[in-house]
Amino acid sequence: MARLPRLTVAGYPHHIVQRGNNRQAIFAGEADYRTILSMFEESAREDGVAIHAYVLMSNHFHLLATPETVEAIPQMMQSVGRRYVRYFNQRQGRTGTLWEGRYKSTLIQTDRYLLACMAYIDLNPVRAGLVADPADYPWSSHGHYIGHRRDRLVTPHALYWALGNTPFARDAAYADLVRSGIPPEQHRALTDSVLRGWALGGPDFVADLQRRTARRVSKTRAGRPPAARESR
Repeated sequence: MARLPRLTVAGYPHHIVQRGNNRQAIFAGEADYRTILSMFEESAREDGVAIHAYVLMSNHFHLLATPETVEAIPQMMQSVGRRYVRYFNQRQGRTGTLWEGRYKSTLIQTDRYLLACMAYIDLNPVRAGLVADPADYPWSSHGHYIGHRRDRLVTPHALYWALGNTPFARDAAYADLVRSGIPPEQHRALTDSVLRGWALGGPDFVADLQRRTARRVSKTRAGRPPAARESR
């Protein structure tokens, strides 16, 4: 059975995951983390991608991003992927692939899952046992959102700005949101959706999304999807 193309629609937030081949490390030191962040900052600006959240783990990374065009995320991921592999291989004296195949991604319903996805991303180092508090992990966007540092890669989403009327209020509200965690069912839904490539949202969101693309957006019986109408 042929694999589905990635689901990419302009103007919607996308949850993206890229893993190292055979779960191998993709970062060998601090310079590597800084290098890929710099590459993402450059490519996101050039390709028209707003990166709302990220976390870099030893053998994979997550992004939450909204593209301006259908081609924006694929272009960014291809550019950074190729450049980083060349950099890493030269630095480590190795050859061959670094990534575990194609990156995985899916769309999420903004009002229902965007903040939950941000918390999910921030809590990765805690779930992995690397830190007890996400604020102690240096390679994520969490520090930006709680006022510990300014991260030029990050473009806050409007839902984050709505958390408070002042920077202090927003920082505190977001810190509380992450500290509270996310329910197990949301965690499973966020994991399954990005790994399987199905859109994550309520029935009305999924139905509206399906009208915008010819690619099937949810797990339904086989058959031809309805004709897509022009995107917003």
